Amino acid sequence: MCDTFVATAAATADGSVIFGKNSDREANEAQALEYHPAREYPPGARLRCTYIDIPQVPATRAVLLCRPFWMWGAEMGANAAGLVIGNEAVWTRMPLNRKDGLTGMDMLRLALERAGTAEQGVDVMAGLLHDFGQGGICGYRDRRMAYHNSFILADPQIAWVMETAGHLWAAKRIQGSYAISNGLTLGADFDRAHPDLARLKPRGKPLHFARHFADRFYTFFSASRARRACAQAHLRTADGQIDTPLAIRVLQDHGSAAYRPDSHWLGDRICAHAANGLTRNASQTTGSLVAHLQPGDSTFWVTGTSAPCTSLFKPVWFSGDVLPDIGPAPQRHFDPASLWWCHEQFHRRLLLDFEAGSAACCAERQTLQADLFQETGAITGRSKITITAGAFRRSRDWTERQINRLSSARTGLGKPPCWSYRRYWQKLNRQAGIHL
Repeated sequence: MCDTFVATAAATADGSVIFGKNSDREANEAQALEYHPAREYPPGARLRCTYIDIPQVPATRAVLLCRPFWMWGAEMGANAAGLVIGNEAVWTRMPLNRKDGLTGMDMLRLALERAGTAEQGVDVMAGLLHDFGQGGICGYRDRRMAYHNSFILADPQIAWVMETAGHLWAAKRIQGSYAISNGLTLGADFDRAHPDLARLKPRGKPLHFARHFADRFYTFFSASRARRACAQAHLRTADGQIDTPLAIRVLQDHGSAAYRPDSHWLGDRICAHAANGLTRNASQTTGSLVAHLQPGDSTFWVTGTSAPCTSLFKPVWFSGDVLPDIGPAPQRHFDPASLWWCHEQFHRRLLLDFEAGSAACCAERQTLQADLFQETGAITGRSKITITAGAFRRSRDWTERQINRLSSARTGLGKPPCWSYRRYWQKLNRQAGIHL
């Protein structure tokens, strides 16, 4: 499951465009944060995506990606032109192709590599749907998981929402703010669409995209309505004053201050923690991204880690080296040298006593985050990669302090998690090779 939102100039405090996304996937599905520079390719070059080969274009743009370690495509990312995209799994009544095709994550990465604006991104993805279709298994261990996709695409001027059902699609330019989750949201007022939709219109009535195509059963159990409503409430309350700190708070939202990860059955919280193998197995936030988009001066705030409520968002720019050395890319098993897996030691210890542990670490995390905001706001004359490298270093140091604190602290200060929840995480930790 995932949540994505955007606020355009009319809704933000400084006239910028603000984008945010949590990528929710299986808890052991490590997510790589990586930068790929622009490249040129010879005529006839081919590109291997997650499941199929397609023709490569003559040149690709530099991209910053948050990518599940085992797939070619990305859950979210940005390019050097200031285009940012996030995708959502959606379930429709159109047939699923579990064998091949482009995953939604493939289409997202291809659009970032090939488009310079949000509207060009819609064009690229519409062309990919036409030429190759969407398909393939999208789960890590769940080899039956397949779905269709919706997207928010934003650049420093405008934003679009694009939703698909099989090879069909509809898109709408966003005015103000907009949020999507794991369900179709577009009605009859879309601005662009696949030409075949005209044939499906009821006589004398416009076609309502969501009502016509949504699979109500899977949409209900995804709990997407609750999460989308929460994001929309945050955006409405702050309309005209939305900024980067607010976007981060939305991604960290648990629905209540006294939150327990083992206290609810469905994945109905924006900051998601996995809890069972049935309804919340693919509901762990494994990466987060906030983008502050301005012409020629966009800043991308990334965690590179799971659980935004326990993470620092670090600033990244398309300038110089872009990313410092953040350790080896994560793989399927625990590696303490990896940024993502190092943080998992902290996150998973915290889950053993979440109420007491999170309260103890929250104040220091908030202070560090405020320092990073202040440092980024006073960047004039300073090397951006130096600030980025310093942010990742401070984040790593803070994480290791939390690991040491939790390792030596007396546990059981709060009510212990329920038995089934503890068993679920014990199994995941064994699979990943984490020994707490």
